[in-house]
Amino acid sequence: MSVKMIVGIVLIVAGLVALIHGGIPYTKRKEVMQVGPMRAEVETQEEVPIPPIVGGLVLAGGVTLVLLARKSKT
Repeated sequence: MSVKMIVGIVLIVAGLVALIHGGIPYTKRKEVMQVGPMRAEVETQEEVPIPPIVGGLVLAGGVTLVLLARKSKT
């Protein structure tokens, strides 16, 4: 497998995940209170949104790289 093929496959997977999921989730922790040795934290789930056009462009770029890698083998 060539480097173009591997990068293309990675881009295809990333593009599909971006289109299906729509963002990158992460957990944010914040300390809300501290009394002596005791403290209270709050965890919130947040997400960095990825526009569908970006996912589509990444997917298209991956398909293009895979096709170019296949053509260069022949």
